[in-house]
Amino acid sequence: KGGVGKSTLTALLATSLAARGLRVGLIDADVHGFSIPGILGLVGPDGTPPQPTRIDDLMLPPVAHGVKVISIGMFLRRGSGEEPLGAVAWRGPMLHRTVQQFLTDVHFGDLDILLLDMPPGTGDVAISVGQLLPHAEVIVVTTPQRAAADVAIRSGLVARQTGQRVLGVVENMAPLTLPDGTVLDLFGSGGGELVATALQTDAEPVPLLGSIPLSQGVRASGDAGDVHLVTDAGDPAAAAIEAVADAVLGSGRGLSGRSLPMRVR
Repeated sequence: KGGVGKSTLTALLATSLAARGLRVGLIDADVHGFSIPGILGLVGPDGTPPQPTRIDDLMLPPVAHGVKVISIGMFLRRGSGEEPLGAVAWRGPMLHRTVQQFLTDVHFGDLDILLLDMPPGTGDVAISVGQLLPHAEVIVVTTPQRAAADVAIRSGLVARQTGQRVLGVVENMAPLTLPDGTVLDLFGSGGGELVATALQTDAEPVPLLGSIPLSQGVRASGDAGDVHLVTDAGDPAAAAIEAVADAVLGSGRGLSGRSLPMRVR
């Protein structure tokens, strides 16, 4: 569901894995609502992301915090007197072509892991990624709210229908325990467990990978484009994000040797 923190989690997960020495790529597949460049600080003084370096038909992605990143926001420029970056309003075929080009025309080099930040819901991009990467693993992100959990369940079911494996569930904006012991649960509780239970099958267990509490550091990191604001060892959110990274590393499955329905140039 929109607004549950998928982009922030994807960015923090990518930088956490890169900090461990892995070669990490990140595709901002949320074409209409791209935000990865800003979260990772990939913007110039005017707020415009850098463009990829072109070599013949290939593009070399910019790097932030050790992560190779591509986003449609890198191809948009401000018009005369226009404050924000231009908006993208594309139908399904254009969205499919964009995701396909990010996968085939961007030279990430040898990677240990490629993360895709997906848009909310089960629309065109989700279907395209299911077709292009049918063996990929999916992390379903939700908040504790029942409304968000219901949408997250549907996203997980569609991913499974396209042959993808649901690696696990992450509950974001979970209850926060204050210094005086008071528990602040702005968005309720239990949504992550609800989603994990709903997506579980006898043949495919779906664990709750982590429950990330509300954190001012997480919010500030996205606003400032500085992931180091979430590295405070005393921040429960930082520890939860590291636990999710541990789970991803221990998943034990990759795409090496698997055929994909596309050709890399």
